[in-house]
Order: sequence, then C-alpha cells, then structure tokens
Amino acid sequence: MSTLAQWVLQRTDHGEGDAALCICMKHGPPASLDDPHGPGHFPLKDDFTVTRLSIDPSTTELPKPPGQINATQTEAVLAKAHASLQQWKKTSAAQRAEIVHKAAALMLAHADDYARLVTREMRRHIGEARGEVRLSADILAYHARQAEAFPDPANLYPRYGAAFLQGSPLGVLFCGEPWHFPFYQLARIAGPQLMAGHTVIVKHAGYVPACAIAFEKLWAEAGAPAGVYTNLVVSHERSDQAINGSHLQGLGSDGRPTAMAGTAACQGGGLKKGALELGGSDAFIVLDDADLAQAMPWAVHGRMYPPGQSGAAARRFIVVESVADAFLEGFKAELKGMTIGGRTDARSTRGPLSAEAVLVRLLAQVDAALQAGAGRALDGWRIAGPGPFMLTTILTDIQPGEPAFRDDLFGPMLSFHRVKNDAAATALALCADSSLGGSVWTEDEARGQRVARAVEAAMVFAEPITSRCGSLPDATTRDAATPRMPHVRI
Repeated sequence: MSTLAQWVLQRTDHGEGDAALCICMKHGPPASLDDPHGPGHFPLKDDFTVTRLSIDPSTTELPKPPGQINATQTEAVLAKAHASLQQWKKTSAAQRAEIVHKAAALMLAHADDYARLVTREMRRHIGEARGEVRLSADILAYHARQAEAFPDPANLYPRYGAAFLQGSPLGVLFCGEPWHFPFYQLARIAGPQLMAGHTVIVKHAGYVPACAIAFEKLWAEAGAPAGVYTNLVVSHERSDQAINGSHLQGLGSDGRPTAMAGTAACQGGGLKKGALELGGSDAFIVLDDADLAQAMPWAVHGRMYPPGQSGAAARRFIVVESVADAFLEGFKAELKGMTIGGRTDARSTRGPLSAEAVLVRLLAQVDAALQAGAGRALDGWRIAGPGPFMLTTILTDIQPGEPAFRDDLFGPMLSFHRVKNDAAATALALCADSSLGGSVWTEDEARGQRVARAVEAAMVFAEPITSRCGSLPDATTRDAATPRMPHVRI
C-alpha cells in the first residue's frame, strides 16, 4: 500500500477485526484518516478501538501500532490533564519558560531527526522539513523569552479604588490540528498555551502519527510533568467526547470547512470557548511599479512552499495589466526551471505532494475549472512514474463565483488575474471568502500600505510575502476563523 497511514479497526474481542479491515480497504485507500471512507464510514461503538499506523511508502513492513485509545481511556486522558493543570497553573512563568526553552533547544539539537519524520510521513522535501523544525523551535523559544511580559496585569484606572485586568489560565485545552505542517501546527499551540499555564491535549491529523508522538515525547524530555501536553489518538466520535467532557474548558481547531462546521456545532453544544481556523485563498498583488526581479522568487516561494500545500500559500496572483505579461512570462520560466525530485535529493528544488489522494483531488479541481471555461497559461499534469508528482498549472479567466477561485487548491495549481489598477486589485482580492496571508508588491511604501490595509487579510506583507517567524502571531479573518483575529504587518 502506498499511503502513508492507514486505519486499522479491531474489535476488542478480536472476533471481527479482519472483516472490519477488509471492509475498510474495499473502498481503496482513504483520502485521509478522517476521510468518509476511513473509520468514520463505520459506526464506532464502545467495543471498538482505533489504531493509527505510520507507514513508510518505500517499504511494505507494518510498524508496531502506537497504541489504542477507547472511550474509557479517552476519559482517563482528560482527567489526567485536568489533574496536571492544578499544579501547572501554579508554577511561575520562569519555571514554565525553563521547560519551553529546553524543548526548543532539543528540537534544534535533533533537527535532522525531526525533519526525517516530516519527510517520511508527509513526503516533504528534506530542506523544507528542516526549515519547519527550525521555525517550530523559534516559536517555542520566542514564547519562553516573553515569559515575564505576557502575564503582566493592566491597570484599569477606575474612578474609585484600584482595578486590574489579570490574565489567568482557562483550563484544559483541546486542539485538532491538520497535517500539512506537522510540527509547526503543534508548536504554535504549545508555545503560548503552555506558557499561559494551560494544559493541552492535541488530536493530530492521521497522516502524521509519528510526528505527533515525537512532539509529545519532546515535552517529557524537556521536563514537563505528565499530562501537561498529551497526544490523543482518537476518532471523530471520541473527539466529540473530549470536547463535551467536563474537564475541557476550551478548544482550537484547524481544517477544512466541513470538519470545522462539525467541530463548531459540538463546541456550541457544549458551551465551550474556542477558535476555529480554515484555509485561505490568498492574494499576491503586483502593482505597476513593482520590482519584478525582486517579486519573482517570492512568487515562486509563496506558491510552491511546500508545493502549494499551505493554508497561507499564495493562490491568486493579481497583477496590474501594464506589467502582467512581463510578470507572467518570468513566473512561468521560474516554475518550469524548478527541479522536481525525491524527498531527500539535495539537487531537487521541489518534492512530491503529500499523498496520492491529494493529487487526485487536485487533478479533479483542474478538470472542473477547465470545464467551467478557465484557460491555462501553463499546462500541468501528473508526472508518470511512482509517487504523487505534478507539474505546476496556471489557470486564467477564472471568475470570482467559480470554485477554483474560492476553494482550497492544495498543490501546484494557481490562478492568474489581470486588473486595471489598485482599486480593481483590491476589489478582486476581497472577493475571496477568507484570507490568511497576502502580499502587495510596489516600490511606493505608502501605496503598499494603503492597498494592504484594504485587502482585509489576516496578515498582509508589503514585501516580502508571508514569511513566518516565532514572534508573529497566526491569524485569520472573515470566513476563515471564529472569532476573527486580524493582524496586519507592513
């Protein structure tokens, strides 16, 4: 089997385990471990347990399962996190910072080991994987450095007496995280939340169980008490159990709209505080005075790191018509010049997609766009041979109401739009339902700020594109999050 992970359903009395597995695989490999043809295709009762297996596509050997979590065990995990909270929230900021600093140092010291896990489970190019590990460590280190600044009380200066606004831990937090950046997604949660005195339970995506386990072990090695950070291997049904549990006080989740809608319904039903995040359809805006030589490598990086599989990747390239031809020709040349190769090949500049199902979905999106009348400025197709490799596709003549304009395009596919002026560029950028991180390219700083502020994206960069570092918060706007969390950086 070529998928990186598979569901195995086993009955606790071992009476129907093989039959359950055969039924699951009858539909072919699931698009993900949360796919309708994965375990959610079968009603999981209390006498079933769920196991995730991390499978290297270069071998057919099945590793030892990481453990099985049933309803009773899920409740025990929640209780342990709640018990740990009672001590963890009483520790000083300096004590928490010591542990978070050590976790960051351990990530950097073993960066290659963590990167190889990302490469194995995500098919991520090894250079990109190392970059993600370094960023994750940077995030942890940043929040540890800010230990004394974040919890400072604010004086409210009332007319009579004294009043202060003081932050305090909310309680046990539950987070559901996607697969595309397996360590970054965890670091951006763990760093600030552990420093704030919360205990954290994470349900990571099914594609990356080894990364999830490694990150949990990191905190044990850094000296965090048991139950402060927990990796929870559960199905969606058990996730609902966790969200509705009395020990849980808040949740955060990131994923596709259908999954987030279900999470939001469960969150509301349990009256739990939370923040949900979706992917964006981000704009890369090039104005008529932009330095194209400077913008070009960032255009490639913005779309192709990792090959288009990022919620904050540039998806819609909006270019003022006076420079559109020059930009498009240069962009096509750069994309064609990329060296596509294996995940550990230092000579390659682009690796494969994360999974076969991701490629199949993307090819279907390309076909649907073409059938709806889109044009192609650059033809992309599946590369023959093993592995989910695809050449880059540039679509043109896509209208705002069409799926290819609004939907997630997780892979080397993008849309190119010509506009008359700044106002038209802004108006087209605003047609998307959501935006995580956009950029504006111009030689005029004041002009860039005006356009950036009008775009209504969570993070807008006026050169360079959505670069990340540990000190920048993640944020989303409009339909991409609840509650809305705007953040603009110029």
